[in-house]
Amino acid sequence: MIVYTESWSHLTPESFAPGFFAGWPNPPTPATHLRLLQGSYRVWLALDDDLNHDRGQVVGFINAISDGVLAAFIPLLEVVPAYQGRGIGTELTRRMLHSLAHLYSIDVMCDASVQPFYARLGLQPCGGMIQRHYAHQSGAVRGA
Repeated sequence: MIVYTESWSHLTPESFAPGFFAGWPNPPTPATHLRLLQGSYRVWLALDDDLNHDRGQVVGFINAISDGVLAAFIPLLEVVPAYQGRGIGTELTRRMLHSLAHLYSIDVMCDASVQPFYARLGLQPCGGMIQRHYAHQSGAVRGA
């Protein structure tokens, strides 16, 4: 059974199911994955209760970075491939959008291929600019 929670304080690097960041040439380690959640303004997790790893194993997550006043950015929505197609990403996104509804702007930068997913949830297309340092894709070293 999939359980959704905002509580991540019990997580360890071993809490994450294998398969996150599928297709990334330089994916974050589970320890870095945990650090990125710890540094987020809001986090929603999908846990598989049936895997009985204490409180379930993380099979999906979404995080937001925010000033807590006007704006938020959702940088990551991930569901491990074995759990995709079950509505987990949709439910995580709905919960996050509800958690951020008090803010003026909620931004998501995504590829055109996933824009229909976000449009179904009420987001609108908008142009933007990005810069990516793929050599740092696995996560910056703390303090660097």
